[in-house]
Amino acid sequence: MPSPRHDALIRLFRGRPQLAVEILRDLLGQDLPTTPLVRLESTTFNTRPSDAIEADLVLVMGPPADPAHAVIVEVQQDRSKDPRQLARYAAALWLLLGCGVTVLVVCPDARTAAHYARPIDSGLPGYRLRACVLGPDTIPVITDPQQAAAQPELAAMAVMVHGRDRKVVEAFTAGLTELPKGDAPQYYEHAYSMSAPEVRCLLEEIMTSTAWPVYSPFAREHYGRGMAEGEIKGRAEEAARLVLLVLATRGLDVPDDIRDRITACTDLARLESWAARAVTARTVHDLFSEADGEDS
Repeated sequence: MPSPRHDALIRLFRGRPQLAVEILRDLLGQDLPTTPLVRLESTTFNTRPSDAIEADLVLVMGPPADPAHAVIVEVQQDRSKDPRQLARYAAALWLLLGCGVTVLVVCPDARTAAHYARPIDSGLPGYRLRACVLGPDTIPVITDPQQAAAQPELAAMAVMVHGRDRKVVEAFTAGLTELPKGDAPQYYEHAYSMSAPEVRCLLEEIMTSTAWPVYSPFAREHYGRGMAEGEIKGRAEEAARLVLLVLATRGLDVPDDIRDRITACTDLARLESWAARAVTARTVHDLFSEADGEDS
């Protein structure tokens, strides 16, 4: 059953398909073809009418007319999927594309990772599949902000499985400041969605001490409120300047106490009313009505 963690992991791979190739080569030691072409493929690859064969993500290396290799990415958070289904995926894709196929299983849980790392007997003589498994033991502990900035997808996964180590979360959030503004909130959201409640609390705690906006549920509430308040304050300041500008243009003297009252006011409707009165007022005191009272 898909979950926020499952969907966030799939978005990481979908957002940069080369990530699966890098993990297989660099972390899991797999020998894959050398090609700069890595593209997303349809995740449904039936070759005849049958039950649906649909993986989480399918990536193909090489040109469409001559694929060099295919990678099936599966996210498994428990042991509910029959491992033989992975062998079925690989066989169906091999028949469809006519190239080698590697199955990459991403498992945030160590026991689940061990379960899918075992050789899979397909039931067909001579056909045994061993999936490549990315689990907590193979996801690196990233505590260097520069590495986190260079590998934000792995850094987000490091937060997912090693986030109880504060240094991992600190490196991740520090690394985000080096990313383009549009990317940082996205990776923060991925890490937040994939993490346990106590790690989310740590992310929120560290986030409140930084200057850049992020978009976890916590941040949407607090930063959204702050941005709205900032917008209202900015509009009020502009309205106050307009009132003073009109008075100055008409040559009316503005005592310090009146100037302070105008600039301290945050009620936009009241400021707009004062600006309208400033056009015809004989003195600055004519700006104020009894309804304004003494408070701004």
